[in-house]
Parts: sequence; C-alpha cells; structure tokens
Amino acid sequence: MTIADVLTREQNGIFHCGGAWVRAHRRQLATVVTIRGEIDAFNAHQVGDHIRRFILGEDRVVLDMGDVSQFSAAGISLLETFDEDCRAEGVQWTLVAGPAVTELLGDCGDGTDFSSTCSLPQALHEVADAVARRRRLVLPLVRTS
Repeated sequence: MTIADVLTREQNGIFHCGGAWVRAHRRQLATVVTIRGEIDAFNAHQVGDHIRRFILGEDRVVLDMGDVSQFSAAGISLLETFDEDCRAEGVQWTLVAGPAVTELLGDCGDGTDFSSTCSLPQALHEVADAVARRRRLVLPLVRTS
C-alpha cells in the first residue's frame, strides 16, 4: 500500500482493492456501494470482504458495478457470497450491472438471478417504490389498531 492509497482512502472514503476502487455512500433510501475498475481472481476476495461490511441491519444496499471495466468468473462468486450474506441478514439488495458484468452474468445463466438494473437512478427509484408499497400494506394495520 502506498501513501497515495492511504490519502485517497482517508480523503474520499475510497478503498483500493488491487485494480478496483470501492466507495460507500449512505443515502436516505439505501446504502450505495460503488465499485469501479477491474474485478478478477486476484482482488475478488478482498473486494467481497470489504463490501460485506455494508450489510447492516435492515438497510437496503445498492451495489453499483456500472463502471466495472473487467469482470471475471471470480466476480460471480463474489456476488453469490454477497447475496447469501444479505439473505442471512434479511437485507434487500440490488445490482447495478454495467456491460462487463452483464456480459458475464448473461453467459452463466443458471444460478445467477440477482435483482439488477442498468442505472443507479433506476435502482433508487425501484427502492423508493418498494418502500411505498410496504407503507401502503402497513397503513391499514396502523389505522385499525
């Protein structure tokens, strides 16, 4: 690790994992975890360990991989483990998949049915819709109590 890596991490909240950069940002609707760069066999485990830190309580997570430029088969394992951990914690999550991720996920087909969108605004819109649906379902229960 170089001084530039430490300064980048401290100043911008960016974590460097080999050829990938991870940044998390808490929004009202969800925690957005953005990954940029390359995910391969050398850094997939490190990236996975880092992003699992953002599975918190019932907070929703949007995993934004729209700017991932290279995505190897190790990345699929990363997503499967992330999905398992989210399910175990009861956390709903959505994948924003860029072309590199979509290409590989499309090739694999079976077993990789992650909830995904093609843009961050669309993912946040879907989260907002889900929250609104949940409120509509609960509202009649609150009124009758």
